[in-house]
Amino acid sequence: MSALELLLNRRSISRLTTPAPEGIELQHILAAGMRAPDHGALRPWHFVVMQGEGINKFSKLLEKAAIEEELGKEVEEKAKNAPFRAPMIITVIAKVVEHVKVPAWEQVVAAGCAVHAMQMAAVAQGFGGIWRSGSWTEDSTVRAGLGCGENDKIVGFLYLGTPELKAPAKVSTPDLTNFVSYF
Repeated sequence: MSALELLLNRRSISRLTTPAPEGIELQHILAAGMRAPDHGALRPWHFVVMQGEGINKFSKLLEKAAIEEELGKEVEEKAKNAPFRAPMIITVIAKVVEHVKVPAWEQVVAAGCAVHAMQMAAVAQGFGGIWRSGSWTEDSTVRAGLGCGENDKIVGFLYLGTPELKAPAKVSTPDLTNFVSYF
């Protein structure tokens, strides 16, 4: 699959199973994240890889956050089960620093580009993934549990694994009319 084919046929895959990337495959995914556009060469990101016991620990962390927020038993159960939707999760944290030329928003966008690059590297190697976000990215318990500093932003949780279902090789080309103008 060419790089262009990969980008034009990108899709999120939510039903993931084992195996997850490992060894050189995982190293390629992390290295792709490190190649994201990065004004000032700040590398304003940190990757937290979770699998096996890490998934169990993350489950407990989300459950604890739901309990502390008093969100109710249904949300507590959903939070506890969420990490088990894939055999691997990579949390991407924007490590935002004060910089005279690179504003905070640009550092967060760079970390977002890292997530995208990692998902594309996973797909290029035959894996699937989905970038999840939601309220847990802002939750103080989750942030503390993942070692976030005061200015850090969790930009997402990249769930990775092997697709359970075979998706069509090509997706329909979107109509660009309402999304593009020329100046």
